[in-house]
Amino acid sequence: MNAVTLDALDLSALLCSRVCHDVISPVGAIVNGLEVLEDDQDESMREFALDLIRKSARHASARLQFARIAFGAAGSAGASIDLADAEKVSRGMFSDEKTQLSWSAPVALFPKNKVKLLLNLVMISTGAIPRGGLLDVKVTGDGEAPTLVLVAKGSHARIPPHVEALIAGTPENGVVDAHGILPYYAGLVARAAAMTVSFSIEGDTVTIRSEPVAAAVEPVIETPPASSEDDRPSDSEPSDTLLA
Repeated sequence: MNAVTLDALDLSALLCSRVCHDVISPVGAIVNGLEVLEDDQDESMREFALDLIRKSARHASARLQFARIAFGAAGSAGASIDLADAEKVSRGMFSDEKTQLSWSAPVALFPKNKVKLLLNLVMISTGAIPRGGLLDVKVTGDGEAPTLVLVAKGSHARIPPHVEALIAGTPENGVVDAHGILPYYAGLVARAAAMTVSFSIEGDTVTIRSEPVAAAVEPVIETPPASSEDDRPSDSEPSDTLLA
């Protein structure tokens, strides 16, 4: 199947749609809480509204901070990102969620695209455990050749539908929509970072593994061995050339 290529406008529009989808729910909850404060004088309801506003504001802020690194520039071209910042925004995403996050990574600056790939795979991993569970993130190696392993364990675990084809840039129907833009974008980032992405599932555990693309092996050209003196024709042997 041929790879699908989105033009810049379509790609940016779909990414913006994804970010808006992620923040519209907590922002809407803030609006609802403010309406309760304006219209309801019951003290218990007002306290409930204030608590809703506080939680929703934190949630919206966490999602925006995550999106800033996962989808945004997060610095100038060629910049590196601290893995500690990646961990911080990831934990913020799951602070009030049903998924528990375990994180193991070196204290180091990694190339921007590799960190963006890691965060996008974190989001994809949550789709592998729709009922929640444990997400274990491990980063080993250095920034030039890291290995990213994300293990999602939970009830009804599954590899998200079409995710492998979307990461490869070859969606089954040949179309990328707002629902598929996250894995499609992750595939773009993986290729830009020269990283592979693979999925496996065993029981209630889904594993996503990302490694550097193996260096191409140069073909070996065999040269014939140098002829020895024993292989040369002797003076007694007849020559193939007739002298006039």
